[in-house]
Formats: sequence, structure tokens, C-alpha cells
Amino acid sequence: MSVAPAGPVRDSPPKGGRGLTTESLTGLIERVTYHQPDSGFCVLQLKVRGQRDLVTLVGHASIVSPGEYVDGVGQWTVDRQYGRQFRAETLRLSAPTTSAGIEKYLGSGLVKGIGPVYAHRLVHAFGPAVFEVIESEPRRLQSVAGIGPGRAARILQGWQDQKTIRDIMVFLHGHGVSTSQAVRIFKTYGAAAIARVQENPYRLARDIRGIGFTSADKIASHLGIAPTDPLRVQAGVSFALLEATGHGHCGLPVEDLMRDTARLLDVPADLVQAAIAREQAQGTVVPQTIGERACVFLTGLARAEQAVATRLHALATGAPPWAAFPREAAITDAEAQLQLTLAPSQRAAVHEALTHKVTVITGGPGVGKTTLVRTILTILAAHGVRPVLCAPTGRAAKRLAETSGHPAQTIHRLLGAQPGRGFQHDEHDPLSADLVVVDECSMIDVTLMHHLLRAIPPTAAVLLVGDADQLPSVGPGQVFRDLLTADTLPIVRLTKVFRQAAGSRIVVNAHRINHGQLPTWDRTGGPHQDFYFIEAPDPADAADKIVRVVTERIPKSFGLDPLRDVQVLCPMNRGDTGARHLNERLQQVLNPPGPTAVERFGWHFGPGDKVMQTANDYDKDVFNGDIGRIVAVRPSDQELTIRFDDRDVVYDFADLDALVPAYAITIHKAQGSEYPAVVIPVTTQHYVMLQRPLLYTAVTRGQRLVVLVGQPKALAMAVRTQAAGRRWSKLAEWLTDLAHAH
Repeated sequence: MSVAPAGPVRDSPPKGGRGLTTESLTGLIERVTYHQPDSGFCVLQLKVRGQRDLVTLVGHASIVSPGEYVDGVGQWTVDRQYGRQFRAETLRLSAPTTSAGIEKYLGSGLVKGIGPVYAHRLVHAFGPAVFEVIESEPRRLQSVAGIGPGRAARILQGWQDQKTIRDIMVFLHGHGVSTSQAVRIFKTYGAAAIARVQENPYRLARDIRGIGFTSADKIASHLGIAPTDPLRVQAGVSFALLEATGHGHCGLPVEDLMRDTARLLDVPADLVQAAIAREQAQGTVVPQTIGERACVFLTGLARAEQAVATRLHALATGAPPWAAFPREAAITDAEAQLQLTLAPSQRAAVHEALTHKVTVITGGPGVGKTTLVRTILTILAAHGVRPVLCAPTGRAAKRLAETSGHPAQTIHRLLGAQPGRGFQHDEHDPLSADLVVVDECSMIDVTLMHHLLRAIPPTAAVLLVGDADQLPSVGPGQVFRDLLTADTLPIVRLTKVFRQAAGSRIVVNAHRINHGQLPTWDRTGGPHQDFYFIEAPDPADAADKIVRVVTERIPKSFGLDPLRDVQVLCPMNRGDTGARHLNERLQQVLNPPGPTAVERFGWHFGPGDKVMQTANDYDKDVFNGDIGRIVAVRPSDQELTIRFDDRDVVYDFADLDALVPAYAITIHKAQGSEYPAVVIPVTTQHYVMLQRPLLYTAVTRGQRLVVLVGQPKALAMAVRTQAAGRRWSKLAEWLTDLAHAH
């Protein structure tokens, strides 16, 4: 009987683990203390020759049962809570050979239909040959008391199911797949895993989280797929386009795609050209023209862009869903109700929104976007209009609810995100609303906008609000900028900074930065400032100063909680002033790992830690960029609990690869959020990311306090440098073409 070896214990080596002596350990599994099927993580109690007490082994195995023999390679460690244990980097399991071991193995519940009683009877009847009897002569099982045709059939099926799983694991491990990857592959493909992988190993990069093109390419090489095989070159084309989506593109110019693919695969250009033609024939990609440039787009993104344009054009047609009413009187009533006075430009903007079905509102901080939305909602509420409010992130939705006085939720929750099945609401099951207000639209990629627009009923009005000068969406496309570029919908552009906002140096400096001017601050360090620049000669000194500012100076001077109220926003993850290094430094000061902290995927996670989700998880209803606090860690259950706002979410330790500490995060991850205080490193170490939209976005995240720490040269570089390059998107052209056609 073949039993799969296990993969490495962890995805990254333990810190401080260098220099530990690697040893081997062999024993009989007496008890499985813990096993997590999703990740393969297990804690085993072994009988080891020459050892009187049972030995604890910790490792990974796809399937594990008492009675099996285990061969492990790893190191002896002493856990603060559980004492001495053997941490196996690799495991190899083999079926038991003694009658006692076989009885324990079969009685463990591994095979459906066999419990301890029947395991004893089977071993008594057939001895060590019982495995052979089950597999080759299952009818003989009925000679054992209590086993009839039905139970015999269940035993045979259970045995074959386990054998299938083990055969799959052996196959995958034999082709360089780790245990954690193998478990994910089996969960995705089931019994067809071997056939799917053999047919096209490159599909793993598309279908399995945590397996990229490089890993899939290694598996393909193990399977004998040649470097110039058409399957590999086509996969390279798809991967190059997928990589481009990570930079915001919906497609690429043909020459750029050919260059990137040839460089990735190290193959001639003619093979790439042929692969692109095959991808087009199969419908995976489509040719597009942007201006005069011939491009290749991923089919799904091309269709999404065209659908967004078509849907917006259709929604904008016709009268809004509310009956006519005297608008000037309604605005005056709303001013009285909200106890405010609108500027002439704001009154004109309200008129615009009340006149059209689709309106776009854009502007920077302090120009009155929030006041405008509140006024419009107040007026329409008085006329029985049913509004629905949403934003891309949880924090943005929460802020929208607070400022508007109406409930708001994330777009994903509004649409009813369903794990593995898309969204509940679409054109067949639309939202129940007369008006849909969408805030922070600059963050919305083309795919999410497509899903949102599909769910808006044809009769509803739409209000799209955002700041086009912030960073564009993390995902592909530049929907909000394209709407403004096309200029085919009613657009309200707010530019005047109002008196109250003009008293904030944060707002003033945000607009200065946006216009290419250096920010200003009181260099004497006078009281009641909300904007500071602290000079540091180099990144290492900047990192030291950031730690002191966050943990000492801000709490002392402003009374802000360094964990709850202060957020460090970094241009990049790498370097002394990158999010990774600053997370390590700040965690050691603010919440050093305690006895219940666990180390997974290169990070420590303990009670009180501030953490961020880095990928959408529809099962948990937690999304990329959501920040929470760890409230409990349960090593014995291999799980921890994180509180996101007012909701507790349980994570298995195997799922912690989707989390990172959030004492410091990248500016991109902070889009749509605001914090009482932000601290921003600005050093030449991050020169490739020092661009005006990045700094502008970071500064506008601060509500009460913004502190820049770094080099004046780097600050000047960031203010001077406009965003590099362009995003390849056709939405603006689609919108323009539709407008001209009508």
C-alpha cells in the first residue's frame, strides 16, 4: 500500500532556525493529537524504539492514522507551552505490518464501515493479509461476523476513496508539489486531480491559490513538457496578461505582450505569436484597438469594460425615478434641516444630481462632496426615494454611513457575495432601490463595477462619487478616470476648498501636492499643528524616528492610541522604511509576541496584534484590505479569532497566509480608509514609487494628524513626479463611441 510523504512544516523557515542540527526520527503513531485536513498540519504521539515515553512530533501530512509508521527529518525543539517536540520538515508514512498496528490503523475510523470492533474481527480473521483481502477479495469480508453485503461494500468504497487520495498525494509529491499545495489541488479537483494536472499543469496557476506560474512550470517540467511546447507558450501568454492586470491593465499592446512572454519563457518570438493566435481562436483573449495601438485583452476584462459602458449609457437614458418637484424650495428646506448654507457651486451641483439619472461627483478633500451627498439624500428622502449606499471597503462604507446618516455597506455585501458562485444580485435579481450612491469610486476596478451595474435596476438613479487624483484601483481598469476622460455623463467637478477645511493644513497641503507644490508646515514646531515633516538623513534613521513617533511622541502630544488611532503608510513593503520591516519593529514595541503567539508564514500572530486581510475571502466575508485585531489564539485548536469592527471571525492556522501585521501597511492598501493619524515614510529608498498620486492618497488618509518622516530630496521627488506610464483600458473609448452613436 502506498502512503504519501508529507511536505514541509512551514512555508518559510523559522527565524533563528539556522544552525540547528537536522535529525531523523522513526516511530509508530500511537495517537493523532491533532490533524487539520485543509493544511495537513498534524501533531502526533509516537512510540519510538529506546524511548519509554511517547514522543511528540509536529509536521504536515495529507492523511495520517494511528498504527502507521512515520519517518521524519527535522529538529528537536522546546515549545514554551508544550515542551520538547520533534518538528519535522518532511514526513514519510507507511502502512503498519504487525497485527497490533494494523488493528489500530483500521480501527481509527480511516475506512468507513470499520471501527475498533470490526478492526479486531478482521485482523483476527485475516491477520497481516487483511489489506490484500479488502482490495482484491472483498467478498471474503462477509465471512466475518456482522459484515454483510452492505457493510462489505462500504468498507471497499472507503478503502478505495482513501487509496485514491493517497495515490494523488504520492503523484503530486513526486512532481515537486508541497503538502499544503497538494491539499489545495485535491480540494479543488477531487478524484480527477491527477488527470487534470497531467492534462495541463499550467491550469494550477489559474485555479489554485498559492501556486503561481513558476511553480506550475516546475511541475510541467517534471511531467516532461518541453520548454517550447505550445501548451507552455500559451500558458506564458495568459500569465503575462494576468501579470499585467496586477499593474492595472486590462490588456497589453501586442508588441509588449510578445516581449514580456518571450522574456518570461526564453522562447523565440514566432512561437509567442503563434500562441497568441491560438489563445484568440480558443476565446481566451481578444484583439482590441486603443487609439492606433493593436492590443490583446483578456476576454473577460474586455467584455466587462464594454458591459460597463453599455450599462452606464442605458442607465443614464430617461428621467430619474422621482416625480418633479420645486428644486429650489427643496434645497432651501434641506439647508434648514441640515443647518448649513450651500455655496452657489454646490446648489448648482445639487440641481445637476436631481435632474439626471446618472451623475458623477469628483473633487479633492474639503471641497464639499460629503455635504453634497447629504443634501441630495435629505431632499430625496422627503420625496419617498429609497436609497442604497455602498463603498469598496468596510472602512469606507462605515465612514459613508457616519457622514450621510444612512446605512451603507461594502459593494460585495450589498451584492450578496457567494463563495464560489459569484453574487446573488444581478440583472435577474436586482437591488431594491430608487437611488444607488457609490463612494470612493476611484478604487473600483472594472470587474467589480460590472457586477454592481448589472444589479442596479433600469429605473434607478446612480450617484458616483470619488477623487480621480487618488491612486487608481488595485485591480484592472481605471473606471472612474475613464468616466471623467470620456465626459459623456453629467459630471460635477468640485474645486473650491471651503473655509473650515481651509483651516486644516492637511487639506491645504493635499491640494498643494496635487498641484505639484511642496507642502508647508510650521518649522518652529508650534502647538496645534496637524501636519509635520521630520527630517531623517537615511532610511535607517527614518525607521528609528517612525517607531518613536508612533509609540511615544504622538501618544504623548496628541493623546492618540498608537494601536487604534495611528497608521503607518508606506510606499512599498521592502526596505528599512517598508511595511515589512516597520511591522516587525512596531510589533516588538507595541505588542511583543507572548506565550500564546504562533509563528506562521514568517510572522508572529498573538492576542492584541493588528492584522490585515490580503485577499478576498467570501466564506469568511472578509475582504482585501480589511483590518482587525486578534482577540484570541487557541494553539490546541489550531485557530485564532480576529475582530473586524464589531464582528468576530475564526481563522484556522492554515489560513494565516492571507494575513499580515497591520502596524504598517502600504498606501495602496489604505485606499478608501481614513485614520485619526497617519505616519508616512518618504525616503529615496522607495524612489520607484515616489509619485504625486501616491503621496496625495497617503496624506488624504489622515483626519487629525499627518506626519512625514524622511528626506527632503525624496519629498521633492514625490511631489514632482506624476504617475509613470498609462493603464491599458478601452472604457473611455467605449463610452465615447456609444455617446456618438446616439
